[in-house]
Amino acid sequence: MKTIDDLQVAGKRVFVRADLNVPLDGTGITDDGRIRAVAPTIAKLAERGAKVIVASHLGRPEGAPDPAFSLAPAAVRLGEILGKDVAFATDTVGESAAAAVAGLADGQVVVLENLRFNAGETSKDDAERGAFADRLAALADLYVGDGFGAVHRKHASVYDLPRRLPHAAGDLIATEVGVLKKLTEDVKRPYVVALGGAKVSDKLAVIDQLLEKADRILVGGGMAYTFLKAKGHEVGISLLQEDQVPACLEYLARAEKRGVEFVLPVDVLVSSEFPDLKTKAPANPDIVAADAIPADKEGLDIGPKTRELYAAKLADAGTVFWNGPMGVFEHPDYAGGTKAVAKGLLDSPAFTVVGGGDSAAAVRLLGFDENAFGHISTGGGASLEYLEGKTLPGLAALED
Repeated sequence: MKTIDDLQVAGKRVFVRADLNVPLDGTGITDDGRIRAVAPTIAKLAERGAKVIVASHLGRPEGAPDPAFSLAPAAVRLGEILGKDVAFATDTVGESAAAAVAGLADGQVVVLENLRFNAGETSKDDAERGAFADRLAALADLYVGDGFGAVHRKHASVYDLPRRLPHAAGDLIATEVGVLKKLTEDVKRPYVVALGGAKVSDKLAVIDQLLEKADRILVGGGMAYTFLKAKGHEVGISLLQEDQVPACLEYLARAEKRGVEFVLPVDVLVSSEFPDLKTKAPANPDIVAADAIPADKEGLDIGPKTRELYAAKLADAGTVFWNGPMGVFEHPDYAGGTKAVAKGLLDSPAFTVVGGGDSAAAVRLLGFDENAFGHISTGGGASLEYLEGKTLPGLAALED
C-alpha cells in the first residue's frame, strides 16, 4: 500500500477522504477527536504544496441535503486545528464545489459538504455509485484515503473513487493498519480483550475470531446480560437479545474447551429507571450480584467487585484491545466501570488499543490523557471487521 510520502503532490489537486463524522449538539461539536486525528495528514499535504480537497460523511442523511448534518462546523474546527483558513463548499459536486476547488492556491484547503447528501455515495447500485465517483474524480488529480472509520463501507468515495485516480493511504490509515496488524500477526501475550457496548450481536463475529487468538475476554456493557442469561441467570429488564442466547452458550463452551478465560461480571449496578442523560440527575443505583438481578430492575454498569476483577485481569497483559463501554458512561453514576477499565489499561504494561466508537468517546469524556494509551482508533466498526478477518473495501481499493 502506497503512502502519501510516495506521491508528488505539489501543485496537484489532492482529494482526501477523511472521517469528520463528529457528534454534534446543534451546531456545536461535542468530540473533535476524528478531526484532530486526520489533521496531520491534511497539514502535511498542504505544506508540500497540494491543493487539498477534504470530503467526508456525517450522520445518516437520506441521500439529500439536510442542514442538521452539514459539515460546516467540522470545516470551522479543522481550520482552528490547522491554524489556517479553510474554505467550505456548500455542495459536493455542484457549482460551489467546482468554484471552491478552482479557486485553490497551492497549500490551501477546502472542505466539501456532506458526501451523503448525494444518493450515489451509498448506493448499492454499482452504476449509480460509479457515476457519482466519476463526478468526484473530475475535481482532483490524486486520491488519499484517510477516513479509517469508513473503510468498511463500499461507498463511492471510499471504494470507487480510488479506482479512478492515482491513490495512496494517508498517515492515519497507515497507522491504524499497522496497529491492527499487531493485534493479529505479532501479538505479545497474554492477549486480553475487553468488550462492551449495547448489543451482543454486534460483537459475535469478532468474538468468534478472538476465541482463536485471545487468552482472556472480559465482557461488560449491555451485551453482558445476554451472556448472563445464557448461564441461566435472571437479568430483569436489562438489555437482552434472547435470540442470541444459543450463540452465547456456544461461545462459552468453546472458550472453556480452548482454555480461553471468558470473564463475565460478578456484580452490577441496577435501577428500575434508565438515567436522565441530559440533566445527569442522581440515579442512586443499587449494587447486586450478577446472578441476583431483581426482575424489575435493569443492569446499567459493572459493579465494584467486577471492576477490581477486570483490573486484575488486565494487570499482567502483554496486549489489550478494548472495544465498548462497560455501562452508561455518559451518566456519572454509571461511568465507574468504564473508568475502571480505562485505568486498568493505563496501569497495565501492555500495548493498549482502544477500538474507536464509544470507547474512544468515553476516554475523552472521562478526562483521560489520550496519549497515555498505545493507540486510540478512529473506527470502531472498521476495527472490529478487520479483526474479524473481513476484507475492507476501502483498504482493498488502496492496495491495488
